[in-house]
Amino acid sequence: MDGFRTGLRALTTRGRAFIAGGVTAVVCGLVLGERDIVRIGALIGLLPLLTVAFVARTGQHLSLNRSLSPTQVEVDQTATVRLDLTNHGARTGLLLVEDQVPWALGHRPRFVVDAIPYGWHREVEFPVRAEVRGTYDIGPVQLRVADPFGMLSLHRSFTQVSTLVVVPAAEPLPSIRLSGAWTGSGENRPRPFSSGGTADVTVREYRIGDDLRRVHWRSTARTGELMVRREEQPWQSRCTLFVDNRGVAHRGSGPDSSLERAITAIASIAVHLAHSGFQVRLISADGEADLDEFREHGWHDSDAVAQVRPVLERLAALPTTGAVQLPDSWVTETGSTGLFIGVFGALSQHDRALLGRLQNHGAASYAMALDVETWAARTRDPAEPAGPAAPATSSTSWLQHHGWKATDLTRSGSLPVAWQELGR
Repeated sequence: MDGFRTGLRALTTRGRAFIAGGVTAVVCGLVLGERDIVRIGALIGLLPLLTVAFVARTGQHLSLNRSLSPTQVEVDQTATVRLDLTNHGARTGLLLVEDQVPWALGHRPRFVVDAIPYGWHREVEFPVRAEVRGTYDIGPVQLRVADPFGMLSLHRSFTQVSTLVVVPAAEPLPSIRLSGAWTGSGENRPRPFSSGGTADVTVREYRIGDDLRRVHWRSTARTGELMVRREEQPWQSRCTLFVDNRGVAHRGSGPDSSLERAITAIASIAVHLAHSGFQVRLISADGEADLDEFREHGWHDSDAVAQVRPVLERLAALPTTGAVQLPDSWVTETGSTGLFIGVFGALSQHDRALLGRLQNHGAASYAMALDVETWAARTRDPAEPAGPAAPATSSTSWLQHHGWKATDLTRSGSLPVAWQELGR
């Protein structure tokens, strides 16, 4: 009965007109004593009601399954959305399917699906592609059940939503020699694999998926919580990556801004280092948020290539922060661990003072300073004076003078070339 009432509310103008015309014909036929007019009026008036009873009954027994492949793509790569409609009731009428897709992924796809018999299913698919990094929700699907006569338009909405993560497109980088590359836990030398000695073993809380053979029973008994070994790994390198995502440090807007170039650069470096055997972690100008994440997760124990995935996912949704100065809270909290590589925008005097102290943070410090004025020159009004920020070449010289291995990157510059400069 509820489905029938819903169907009555979904009658189109044509369906309502048929009912009104049928009732009018029946009344006139009775007044005039014309039985044929009464029959015709009854047929016209009942047609929309029969359609409501049929379509409302069949439209409530549909299920939808959406699959997204792959769930993570780089900018300008294509993912495929597949919709699988299954009918668990009587034969349906014509189905109009529309999936809700963010504007950044293109136009909303619309499909016309023929009638589906009981137990059958129909499959439709469509591509999506984003030119801007981000996290996009696809769905829910809007379904309109229509009849061949246009009497009824019944809308259904499925709640299932899929998430597509569009990460920055990593550029291939050449192999270079990095000083202090082999750093087990912050020391600039390889460590032998622990044979189980207490001095070589650190522990942490058990996480779902950890091998039970790594349980450290002595620490478990002492703390009352299940603890596992976190031993030194042979030839394991660690690198802290910093990306300057402050709005005041960059120029331009949209995908062609210096901020997007910085994010693409740090993503490329992260992927390159992961494939070279490094464990990487990401720090941004929003230092407190990064610090909270490090307190919770620390360094990942999975293989380096697998653990770079969450770094790319963070870069996909990394916003512009309103911070004016580079943060320093995470430096003393996380200690000195491995290499440090930063991609910076415009640097103020306060930033330089911090970077002067940060040079001794890891085994070796590398910096790529963006010449943000080459982005500003494209968009600045000729009558507008240039900003007070120092040019990147000046920042690069200062960094090199204070012990950093540094290079600059202009708007038209090549990232692989700039990366190769850091290895010289």
